[in-house]
Amino acid sequence: MTHIVIVGAGISGVTTAYTLSRLGYQVTVVDRHLYPAMETSFANGGQLSASNAEVWNSSGTLLKGIKWMLQKDAPLLLNPKPSWHKYSWLGEFVASIPRYRRNTIETTRLAIEARKYLFEMAEREQIDFDLQRRGILHIYHDKASFAAAGRTNSLLVAGGLERHAVSPEEIKTIEPTLQGQYYGGYFTASDATGDIHKFTRGLAQACHKYDVRFLHGMDVQAVEMTEQGVRLLLQATLDDKLSTTHADAGQELVADALVVCAGVGSRHIARMVGDRINVYPVKGYSITVHLDDEASVQGAPWVSLLDESAKIVTSRLGAGRFRVAGTAEFNGFNRDIRADRIEPLIAWTRRNFAIGTSRVVPWAGLRPMMPDMMPRVGRGRHARVFYNTGHGHLGWTLSGATASMIASVIARDCPRH
Repeated sequence: MTHIVIVGAGISGVTTAYTLSRLGYQVTVVDRHLYPAMETSFANGGQLSASNAEVWNSSGTLLKGIKWMLQKDAPLLLNPKPSWHKYSWLGEFVASIPRYRRNTIETTRLAIEARKYLFEMAEREQIDFDLQRRGILHIYHDKASFAAAGRTNSLLVAGGLERHAVSPEEIKTIEPTLQGQYYGGYFTASDATGDIHKFTRGLAQACHKYDVRFLHGMDVQAVEMTEQGVRLLLQATLDDKLSTTHADAGQELVADALVVCAGVGSRHIARMVGDRINVYPVKGYSITVHLDDEASVQGAPWVSLLDESAKIVTSRLGAGRFRVAGTAEFNGFNRDIRADRIEPLIAWTRRNFAIGTSRVVPWAGLRPMMPDMMPRVGRGRHARVFYNTGHGHLGWTLSGATASMIASVIARDCPRH
């Protein structure tokens, strides 16, 4: 049986493992953490949002970014410390602006297609992940931002999305708990939300019945190409060395092919085999507000929101949790949770809803972003190396479709035997 090794047990890696295993491949997943979904798939904004498929490569984004650099609590923070990776990535980001329209339309189409795959997986395996199919409401505070949203909306509609403008009165009808005054909004009824961590862990559990093997607590130290496929040298992580279940320092893993789904670590793995996957870690923050009293349960929204001016998204995760996420921080592989980046999320929550914030759990994760904002799905330079990575802020949204795409490429180039 053809053996595929996947590096990464986040949403991209686990959906890829599941899809390949159901096609009859022998699959092994390697991850440096002791459990699935412990990096970017742990506590993101929760939106399955074709309505947020606009790529960031536009002159408007650049102008906002320059303005935000002067604001302490701005949605975007750029550490000016020199870094070749950061500034070369930014240069490629600017160079991708001419492809803004094409890439936004393509991403929208992919996001719409991805829904059916994800929902089919959840239904087939009976995964409870706090799914809410109540749509996503984008809200705008002024005429200029609403007009800009109309121009973006034309691209989303061109990609096949059903999305329409709503008045301030309709905003309050769609989500009655929302406080404040707004100029207008756009509503996408077909979008949804859910807990990415619960889904990924549930799908990883389902993979076991298809004989997928998970090697947790293992770092990839080297990748060697062989005539038969690939050989990986694995090293136990520090946490794993301290455990009693994996006392050995390292091991070799031989397979017919390799799929890199390693998130922000994909660039490092790709360099081992001579490929260039220019993923940059763009940090995002979230808070999970625990709704510990009845007033907060009633005061938190069920419809998912995106506040355009603050670049903040929300999701209701069951009756007792409310997720608020946002910001983009260019600061390398720094995973520190900064109080000055969390406080604007809490303040925004208090300003917009009548809910208590006495129990708030903060989190920070690194989005794996390509300069053109498009995921890398396909074969590398070597015939036995494949990639499904670089999804940026849309990994949860696109994962079902990109798993199907890479499985089709592997079935063509590395058929089962």
